Amino acid sequence: MSENITRSISGIIFIVLLVFCTLYSETSFILLFSIFALLAVYEFTKLVNISLIASFILVIACILLGVVFEKPDPTNNLMLCIATLFISVSLLINLFRKNATQLFYNDNLGKFFQLLGYVIFPFVIIMKLPYMFSSFTPQIVIGIFILIWTNDTFAYIFGKYLGKHKLFERVSPKKTIEGFIGGLVGCLAVACLLSLYFQFLSLGLWLLTGLVMSIMGTLGDLVESRYKRLAGVKDSGKIMPGHGGILDRFDSVIFATPFLYFILFFFR
Repeated sequence: MSENITRSISGIIFIVLLVFCTLYSETSFILLFSIFALLAVYEFTKLVNISLIASFILVIACILLGVVFEKPDPTNNLMLCIATLFISVSLLINLFRKNATQLFYNDNLGKFFQLLGYVIFPFVIIMKLPYMFSSFTPQIVIGIFILIWTNDTFAYIFGKYLGKHKLFERVSPKKTIEGFIGGLVGCLAVACLLSLYFQFLSLGLWLLTGLVMSIMGTLGDLVESRYKRLAGVKDSGKIMPGHGGILDRFDSVIFATPFLYFILFFFR
């Protein structure tokens, strides 16, 4: 079986599983993203070399306390989001440092902070996102994945045929400025379409969502690329043939969603 066919099959299975479990029920949504979170934590521990058992205990505790058993509390959600954004911004500062040859925090405690802020808390926030509305609204999660997939697709097409200027060659040699602009334009166009079908957000907020997912999603991809470069690996894992690991599929979403949650918290 050729690599393209394998990649297509695994991609279709992933999309069908994601859409079905997200829309079927609250339980299937939480269960699926809990599994995704565990897999992402497993891959991250391999990238930065920290204890797998301690990491699993941490992610399970966060999901149970932050999602399963927690009563909805906007203040707690906001504080969780702010804590996540602190790590996210720190990772971005370190990403753009010249000659940065190590992680933001390189000791074990620092690595666990990165695990929390870069992987675990974002997954918890994704699981909280449908509850921002008057009733459970999982379509918002489908929407942000559609925007990320659109951004990636248009960035690839524009970068392949028009790309001449490197976006951030030191970390990701294949990304171009033209590809980034193409991804952003495609993302905003699809955001307009989403506003016609998913009317729990206005056109303006869908456009803002598209803007956030495109820009922060691209930065999230660069952050994960740097983790992999420091670890000396091409992919975060091998669970999805032709696509790599769960972190490779979720790097943009988990980085962008806390920024989106923070914005929607105030602008909805």
